Amino acid sequence: MTKLASEEEMIKFGETIGQTISVPSVIELIGDVGTGKTTITKGIAKALGVADEVTSPSFTISKRYSFEKDGHACELVHYDFYRLPEPGIMEEDLLENINDKNVVVIIEWGNSVANLLPETRRTFFIKLNDDGSRTIEEQK
Repeated sequence: MTKLASEEEMIKFGETIGQTISVPSVIELIGDVGTGKTTITKGIAKALGVADEVTSPSFTISKRYSFEKDGHACELVHYDFYRLPEPGIMEEDLLENINDKNVVVIIEWGNSVANLLPETRRTFFIKLNDDGSRTIEEQK
């Protein structure tokens, strides 16, 4: 369990994840609104070498970012299923990206797609504490 007191610490936490994952990977971030799921994603993207600014995909459902790893063109695909109780046509898109060997997939609000996620995914639970800090625990 990790306690983080600031946005900078959350980005650093994300960078640590980004430095330790391989391509392909699937990461699930679980937490209430405002707990910092997108902030952690920014850190992961930074560690992967994504040059574009990472923003929440809440209204667009997914966003794609390019990066290079070991001379290969790769993508970070960031999903937010908060507004989709059923994945609908996004199911095919998600499965395609999960199965692409050059893609890192990050999922927020993944309840509606839980049955599609691989067992090998890394899942992080994020809790907002009364003092404004966050507690993050990785599911083992």
